[in-house]
Amino acid sequence: MSSFRDRPRATGSSEAWGSLTGQLIRPGDPDYETARTVWNAMVDRRPAVVARPTTAVDVAQAVRFGRERDLEIGVKGGGHSVAGLAVPKGGLLIDLSLLGSVRVAADQQRAWVGGGARLGELDRASQAFGLATTAGNISHTGVGGLTLGGGMGWLARQFGLSCDNVESYEMVTADGSVVRTSESENADLFWGLRGGGGNFGVVTEFVFRLHPVGTRVLLAEFFYEVDAAGGAIRRWAEFLPSAPRQATLTAWAGQTPAGRPLASVGYVWVGDPDEGRRLLPTFREFGPAVNEKIAEMSYLKLQTMDDEPARYGLRRYWKGHYLRELSDGAIQAFLSVARSGAGLLHGNLQSYGGAIGEVGADETAFSQRDAVVEFVASTAWTDPAEDETEIAAARRYGAAVEPFASGVYINTLADEGDSGVRRAYRAEQLRRLADLKAHYDPDNVFHLNHNIAPASGRAHTA
Repeated sequence: MSSFRDRPRATGSSEAWGSLTGQLIRPGDPDYETARTVWNAMVDRRPAVVARPTTAVDVAQAVRFGRERDLEIGVKGGGHSVAGLAVPKGGLLIDLSLLGSVRVAADQQRAWVGGGARLGELDRASQAFGLATTAGNISHTGVGGLTLGGGMGWLARQFGLSCDNVESYEMVTADGSVVRTSESENADLFWGLRGGGGNFGVVTEFVFRLHPVGTRVLLAEFFYEVDAAGGAIRRWAEFLPSAPRQATLTAWAGQTPAGRPLASVGYVWVGDPDEGRRLLPTFREFGPAVNEKIAEMSYLKLQTMDDEPARYGLRRYWKGHYLRELSDGAIQAFLSVARSGAGLLHGNLQSYGGAIGEVGADETAFSQRDAVVEFVASTAWTDPAEDETEIAAARRYGAAVEPFASGVYINTLADEGDSGVRRAYRAEQLRRLADLKAHYDPDNVFHLNHNIAPASGRAHTA
C-alpha cells in the first residue's frame, strides 16, 4: 500500500460519506471539535470525518469505507492514550462512544460491555449488585484501550488484570468481517487481544467475568519528609511479597503545591474495611510519618476520586517502567523527583504480584507478569510555553529510574516508538504477535497505536 501521506485527502461533501452508517460528523458540524478531542490537550489533529457507529455492522462498514478510499483509519474509545494516537490527520476517525452500553447479569456474574464504554459505566452497573471486575483508576478511561493493553487496577492482585477477566470478544477485522473470539473460538486471536493492544481490529464488545467484592474500601497513606522516606519505602518493598491480595500497595514522591518535598507509602484495600485496618500497625512500623490519611469510602468513590486531577483539557506527558525488584538505588532514583524542584512532576509505584503472576507467562500477550511494581512519572500543565520544560523533566526522571527497569507497560508508552514496543513484550511473544498481525491485518490498517508490524513486513510507512 502507498503511504497515507501521499494520498489525496477526502472531501467534506455529504456525497463522499453517503455509504457510512451510524452518526457522521464533518468539520464545521457542531460536535466536530468534541469528537476529535482526546484526553491529552497537546494533541490537535483534524480528521476529515468522524464516524460514530452504533453497531458492529456500522463499524465494519466504516472500516471498509476507509479502506476503499485509502483513508488513514484511527479508532477512539476513551481517548486516554497520552500520545493521542487514535486521531488521524485528514483521515477517518471511528469514534466508539455510541457503543457504550453495559449489561450485567448478576446471577451469572457477567457483564456485556460495548467497545466504547467508559470504566465508570462498567463500575456503576456492576456495583449495583456488589460486583466488579478489574478496571483502571480513572472512571472516564475507555474500557477498550485499558483492557486490550492488559488493564491494571485495584482488583488485579485478587482477580488478575482486566484482560484476564475477559471471557470473549466481538471484533471487526481489517477486511470488515465481524468475528468472535474466546478460549475455544479463534483462540490465537483471544491470546493476542489479552495485552496486544488495538493492533488486530476494532473490539465492539467485551464479555467480562465479575466478582463479589462488596461496596466498601479502605485507603491508607503515610507521608514522610523525603530525606527520611528511603527507609520507609525499603520496609514497604520488603512487605510486598507477603501483602494480602486485597491490598494494592502504593508509593508516591513529589512536591506539594507549596513546594514541600514529600514521599508516601500506603495501600488500597478492596474488601471489608475492618480487615484492611489490621495492616495499619505494620505500616506505622515503617517509620515516623509526618502525616497519615486513613479513609473508608465506597468502591465507586475510590474509582472516581482521581477523575478531577486526571480531567480532560490538560497538557500531559509521562514515562513508565516495570521493576522486578526495588534496590536501594531504585528507591533513591524514585525519590529524586521530590528533590529536583520539578513541582508539577511526580512519581508513583503500584504493586503487582498475587493473581497477576499466577497466569502463565505464555498464556496471554501481556508480558510483564513477574513485575514487582509499576513505576510512572507523570506531569500535567496548561501553558503551551511550558511543553519543553515539562517533557524534559519527565524524561530525566524516567531516565534516572530506567537502569533498574525490566520492561514497560504498553498503556504507559508515550513517544518511545518501536523501542518502547520491544520493551513491552518478551521477544517470543513479540514474534507471535507479529505473526498474528500478519494474519488479521497484513496491511497494517490499524497502525495508529503502539504498533506491532506484520511479520510479513508489509507495514504502513508514514
